[in-house]
This record gives sequence, structure tokens and C-alpha cells, in this order.
Amino acid sequence: MHNDETIWACLGENGFCSFKVRWKEPKQDFCRNPYNVNGLCNKMSCPLANSQYATIIEEEGINYLYMKTVERAHSPKNLWERVKLSRNFLQALEQISKHLEFWPDRVINRCKQRLTKMRQMLIRMRKLSLKGGTKLVPIKKKTEKREATRELKAESAAKVDLAIERELLERLKQGTYGDIYNFPKKNFDSVMEKEDEEQELQDEDESDMEFVEDLGEDDEEWEDIDNKVEEVEVEGDLGMNDLEEVSLPARKKRRGKVEVEYEHEIDTR
Repeated sequence: MHNDETIWACLGENGFCSFKVRWKEPKQDFCRNPYNVNGLCNKMSCPLANSQYATIIEEEGINYLYMKTVERAHSPKNLWERVKLSRNFLQALEQISKHLEFWPDRVINRCKQRLTKMRQMLIRMRKLSLKGGTKLVPIKKKTEKREATRELKAESAAKVDLAIERELLERLKQGTYGDIYNFPKKNFDSVMEKEDEEQELQDEDESDMEFVEDLGEDDEEWEDIDNKVEEVEVEGDLGMNDLEEVSLPARKKRRGKVEVEYEHEIDTR
């Protein structure tokens, strides 16, 4: 049989309760049970030693009225009845008075006081969230240390892979493995593309050098012709016919190509 006095005798000052917290100065016992209406450890406030009990609990910004009666003591699953309270403070007070109409006045007053404190707490929380001040972020030293170690290992592994790739390429160029190769296709294609790009750059450089050399040869030919003409003028023995025998090479001229487009009108009559 459920007896409140017997339960409190087991949980009282000389008994043991896992929710009890003792303070020496001032000498006061507190209760950590979430259903305690005022947080004090005494006979009137204990939710375990009272078969008829009511309290206010906040869940995600919404206040609920929890009620316990002795008729549901045989079913711990359905021991507490929950009623959602209105966001309007006056309507919430009316709901408490309506559901606790035949309950002791001390229980009704404590529930209303707890509702007032909970609403004040929620208002302060909303103001602080809108204020947008500095936020404290926890630092997980173990996680950071583990991530740093992983980064170092990944970096060292990447360096080893690059060194191996360079060594294999050098052996490939030297012909160490002969004509049979067993390299990954992706790496082999990337190396071949790099070699093709280098070859194209070398071809462009060689074509530029040939163009410069051609211009240099033309200048030397014209210098030789000028020297021959000076010799003829100095000697004075050659005539016009002899001068014509001195063949002048044509300068190389690069002319741009011109494209001409014609439009024909077709008479459809």
C-alpha cells in the first residue's frame, strides 16, 4: 500500500536519496529531481513522498502542467498527467486554477510562482539570443590533435608517392624496364600529356630561332652585294652591262592573304 509517511521516513534527513544535495553553510538540503516544484528537500516539496503532486516543467520554450494523483500510482507509465499551458500568462494562470480547482492552496500557489519564474527565464533567454553577443565555442583538444596527426600522415604519404612517381619516370626514360610497362593508365596518360606539351613548346622555340636565322642570312647577302658595288665604283672599269651581270637576290617579303567575297544577285522573275 502506498504510504507517504513511510516513504519520507526512508528518504528524510537520516535516509538516503539520490536526488538529495547537502550544504553545510547554510545548512540546507536541495533536491535535483526534475519534478520538484521549488528545488527544496522537505516533506511538502518532495515529489516522491507525496501521492498528490503538481509542478510546472518547460520543454523547448513551452510550459506544461504535470499532475500526479494516487489513483494512477499502480501504473508508473501513466503516473503523470501533462497539460499544455497557453503562451498568454493570464490564460495560463486560469488553466492552473481550473485543473487544480480542488487541490490545496499551497500547491496552486507554488505552481503559479514557478510559472512566473519560468516565463521570466524564457524572456531573458530570448533577449540574449537576439542580442547576438560573443559565443563561447568549446575546444576539443583530442579531436584537434587527432586531425593534426592525420594531416601529417597524409602529407608524408603524398610526398612518398611523388618521390616514387619521379623515380619510376626516370627509370622509364632511361629504359630500365625495357619495352614492357605495367604503370597505372591514368598516371601514364598524364605523363604523356606533359611530354607532348614540352615537345610543342620546344618546336615553337625552334621555329622562332629559324626565322631569326633566315633574317640574319639575308642581311649578310645584302652586305656582300654592297661590298661588290663599292668595288665596282672604285675600279671604274666596268660598264652598265657589267653592272647588270651582278644579280640582286629578291628580298623575302611576307604579305598577308586577302580574301574577297562576291555577292551575286539572282533575278527570280
